[in-house]
Amino acid sequence: MKKKSILVLGAGRSSSALIKYLLAHAEGGNWHVTVGDFNVRAAEERIKGSQNGTAIRFNIEEAQSCGEVVASSDVVISLLPADFHHKVAGLCLAYGKHLFNASYVSEKMQSFDKEAKEKGLLFMNECGLDPGIDHMSAMEIIEGIKTKGGKVLSFESFTGGLIAPETDVDNPWRYKFTWNPRNVVMAGHGTAKFIQENQYKFISYQQLFSRTTPVHIPDYGNFEGYANRDSLKYMDTYGLRGVKTLLRGTLRNEGFCPAWNILVQLGCTDDSYMMENVGTMTHRDFINTFLPYDDKEMVEGKLLARFGLDGAGPEMLRLKWSGFFDTELVGLTAGTPAQVLEHILNKRWKLAPQDKDMVVMWHRFVYQLGGKAHEIQSHIIMQGDDAVDTAMAKGVGLPLGIAAKLFLEGKISQRGVCIPVSKELYGPLLEELKSLGIHASEVERALL
Repeated sequence: MKKKSILVLGAGRSSSALIKYLLAHAEGGNWHVTVGDFNVRAAEERIKGSQNGTAIRFNIEEAQSCGEVVASSDVVISLLPADFHHKVAGLCLAYGKHLFNASYVSEKMQSFDKEAKEKGLLFMNECGLDPGIDHMSAMEIIEGIKTKGGKVLSFESFTGGLIAPETDVDNPWRYKFTWNPRNVVMAGHGTAKFIQENQYKFISYQQLFSRTTPVHIPDYGNFEGYANRDSLKYMDTYGLRGVKTLLRGTLRNEGFCPAWNILVQLGCTDDSYMMENVGTMTHRDFINTFLPYDDKEMVEGKLLARFGLDGAGPEMLRLKWSGFFDTELVGLTAGTPAQVLEHILNKRWKLAPQDKDMVVMWHRFVYQLGGKAHEIQSHIIMQGDDAVDTAMAKGVGLPLGIAAKLFLEGKISQRGVCIPVSKELYGPLLEELKSLGIHASEVERALL
């Protein structure tokens, strides 16, 4: 029997677990894995000389060579930045190939639904960690509530990629970059929309990090969550039309958001213009550019006055630890504020080889059954092995790999642009994740 061909596009930090999984199952699944990346050496490092894998150079902007690579594949898994998925989808439509990715469904991607269905193609999106495992674990609980006759009244869900408790213990942010740093810096742009106790709520970017939700997880401590951009669109997806509360968000360790909010309020996350004098700019200069002119006051004093901070408080501690008051050169010749911020943070927030990250996912449901209210709290904790085999890579890559395997085994009947909320997919996928050590801990109690 001819081997199937799986094409993985992107060999970056989220790809390690996916590629390792696909190679491990290549013999049993009768497939060959091709990994394409602009940096062919990165692809080679992921393949590690496996006879079931091939590394190639891939540039999405080179249309002809891209088309040839896609045409020779059966399934394409895209780990490219989300902005490129529609280009990959266009190639998959042109050559009749199935597509999997872990990113949110964009309007452009959704526009491919009709043609994909007509051609019998599956374009599976949001099949990673968040979005992905969050959808599937939520749907399993929602369906369980409905099966016993209950009605969901409230659903809150937060997920965060953090660092393990034993990693970099002096880091006051309790955070490092475990996925695309640019996405972290740009997170939250736009207005967050959700419903809370039957009232629609909207939080602008300028307010987002000062309006957080406290979350406590037994044995792991206190966290804070900020709202994602659009929770409302998942009402129909989850079958929760009429729910009183629906809020999806991002989780951070307690104290992160107040400090990050200072950078937001200053304008450090703005990506709309290029800064002057970046080539000679120090970290300290960068912060000072956003503060009023005062030749008699130091940068620290200006910050204290601007935000009413305590000089020895947690916000200033985090900013100082990050090097924002240092006289070190930024190290770029040009950049937007967001690009400069990312570059400065990457000096402290880049995972060291021995660092371990941690993914925390938390759901809270309130449902009614027999005239009584009940609460379910569910959480998933994943911990990485090191800076390469991260929890984030496992959370993003394993669902994609399992979904592709299930599809090639003929166990997914869906076609068109989909996300993993059907029991046909989330049932066996969650079951396999459980066998790999990724499973939810759940506590239920009656509410008075």
